[in-house]
Amino acid sequence: MSNEFDLDGVVPWGRSYEEYASFFAITEPDQSARILDCGGGPSSFNVDMNQRGNRVVSIDPLYGLTKQTIEERVLDARERMMSGFASARDRFVWRCFDSPEASVAHRMRTMRAFLSDYEDGLSDERYIDAALPDLPFPNDSFDLVLSSHFLFLYDHLFDLDFHIDAMQDMLRVGLEARVFPLLDLNGRRSSLVDPVVAGLTERSFQVSLETVPYEFQRGGNQMMRVCRKPNSGKPGS
Repeated sequence: MSNEFDLDGVVPWGRSYEEYASFFAITEPDQSARILDCGGGPSSFNVDMNQRGNRVVSIDPLYGLTKQTIEERVLDARERMMSGFASARDRFVWRCFDSPEASVAHRMRTMRAFLSDYEDGLSDERYIDAALPDLPFPNDSFDLVLSSHFLFLYDHLFDLDFHIDAMQDMLRVGLEARVFPLLDLNGRRSSLVDPVVAGLTERSFQVSLETVPYEFQRGGNQMMRVCRKPNSGKPGS
């Protein structure tokens, strides 16, 4: 199958708080957890959580750029995403959004919410210029570590070792990690899912694949939940 989404690298394409809550199955207790969002990009999850009085730290190499440059990159991504939707419309479930245009308009609203908060977030150290697999935080800094639309999705750019290293570092700084979706850019289940599950299980993590109440990419309604086993000590110990 050809890849209709010829994105030329990882693109900044943010999601909303409502989407995060749905595809990460975020519960009420999760709301008050110490949360790290890996590869947050121009999403409004951090914005909305901050407005609710709940602190989230987001990391992304994007946060080393100016507000203007980020906006330019998102607008460039918009054109490529629209082209991809035109070529692969049948690969999506048009329930959350009734058209590609509606989906892209939602992303633009998300970006504007993020940009309105960006400079304050930098000052508050809620947005940090960093990237997987080397997180600049001490062990056990967070309760919950999230990764949306990065791991597995770009498996043609990042190999198995990268995924294992990334997940291990997520579990070094946090007690639990959740990753969504488990599809690649071709809309197929990533070939790395099973090897990652096996690798993490061998390293004494508890891994589960769970169906969530969100499906935009057809078949993309599962997240990976990874936890440390009780009394197993620090990851890698």
